[in-house]
Amino acid sequence: MILLTGFEPFGEDKVNPSWLAAQGARELLAEEGMAVEAVELPCVFGESAAALTDAITRLNPDIVVCTGLAGGRGRVSLERVAINCDDARIPDNKGQRPIDEEVIPGGPAAYFSSLPIKAALRNLQIAGIKGEVSQTAGTYVCNHIFYALMHSLASKPGIRGGFVHLPYLPEQLPEGSTTPSMPLEAMTEGIAVVVRTALHTQGDPKFSAGAIH
Repeated sequence: MILLTGFEPFGEDKVNPSWLAAQGARELLAEEGMAVEAVELPCVFGESAAALTDAITRLNPDIVVCTGLAGGRGRVSLERVAINCDDARIPDNKGQRPIDEEVIPGGPAAYFSSLPIKAALRNLQIAGIKGEVSQTAGTYVCNHIFYALMHSLASKPGIRGGFVHLPYLPEQLPEGSTTPSMPLEAMTEGIAVVVRTALHTQGDPKFSAGAIH
């Protein structure tokens, strides 16, 4: 069983491409014969983690790929590490704005993704989809859910999971904007590539995909 998640819209955005792409990837993978579910998470600290935990308990997946919007990025961003820090620049959809609070009180400082992110990056490149390994998932609800996911999976060694950030859709941007974007079809296939890679890759190849800053 594969569990995919995306977020509801937040801020001034009317749509969230992460949820649209998660739904599209669910259909794509289901057509390939996989058991897969997609769950839309609220863009709310706490509630999003509870909804994810409930979905994991209900579905008992083998792989979990959570996704979110990273407006301004132009690639499918394979997140490497989640940190135990909520530090919201803007309020969530319930008006909460935690500052310098732990996602899980007393939890480890950070968790690494258990997905084969380097192999997934290589397969994205082969598929002609722009990808990158990202060293930060921010400190908003995306990092919150990434950390909550990995904290939950720490006691479930049979399940692998991680987080993927996605760009804006072209139609979300005003005409003439230079902000990076990506068509929904590419994001959808990108998520599917990550899932297929995780299903067929136990380890992860070693090649440079780091950052200087």
